[in-house]
Amino acid sequence: MYKITFKKRLNEQVVQMEILAPLVAKKAQPGQFIILRVNEEGERIPLTIAGYDREKGTVQVIFQIVGKTTLSLSQKEEGEFISDFAGPLGKPSEIEGVQKAIVVGGGLGTAIAYPYAKALHDNGAEVDMIAGFKTKDLVILEDEMKRACTRLHIMTDDGSYGGSGMVTVRLKELLEEDKEKNSYDLVVAIGPLIMMKFCALTTKEYGVKTVVSLNPIMIDGTGMCGGCRVTVGGETKFACVDGPEFDAHQVDFDEAIRRSAFYKEQETKAYEAHKCRLEEMR
Repeated sequence: MYKITFKKRLNEQVVQMEILAPLVAKKAQPGQFIILRVNEEGERIPLTIAGYDREKGTVQVIFQIVGKTTLSLSQKEEGEFISDFAGPLGKPSEIEGVQKAIVVGGGLGTAIAYPYAKALHDNGAEVDMIAGFKTKDLVILEDEMKRACTRLHIMTDDGSYGGSGMVTVRLKELLEEDKEKNSYDLVVAIGPLIMMKFCALTTKEYGVKTVVSLNPIMIDGTGMCGGCRVTVGGETKFACVDGPEFDAHQVDFDEAIRRSAFYKEQETKAYEAHKCRLEEMR
């Protein structure tokens, strides 16, 4: 059993938690993930590690309430326990040698982009972080992101806060401004698949190395089930053991987008059924 030591709602649908898991905290690195179960009858879901404290033995996760399991997890409070918390899984982010980078986060992806930016910044790199949200009310982790980068650029689709438009608008502006110097070593994009796809298309034009973090359908997290397979450079890769980070210019995003929608109907039904049972219990 794993104790919840901290819980905070970042907005109506996004929750931040810290879980007491000393063995995971001891080995965790930016870019890796865990697989948890809320209870013994629950499904296994992967969540990217959003932070860790080796001294306290805690691991931070940030998740959006989108299905039955995340709804159940969101109803847990500080001091309560979850059944399983396995990790760290996946390959750590490769940050050595990077002098100047752009880290792009979209929506909930900013929670995962933030520790990546922090790791680069702490390692001495100059970091521009672009964080995109639909509207001002959905902005999360602004203060934390400011401390984790050299310059923070917030974008909102409706222009209600920061710059107006998609993250690719600011990404293209930064790359265009740097075109003569060609000083960016790396661009990292983390968020919805469609956002990462268009970030990759944008950076390819400028020839800048680009990495994306993929979170496909996943079951065991050890490469045995094959559920998390993605096509990268024409080859089949497993996000859980070969990733979750891949060369963005080699990823078949169209295939990944199709696969991500396979179980939407079942997920929606499970969520609604669980929600109805909770309402009946009140």
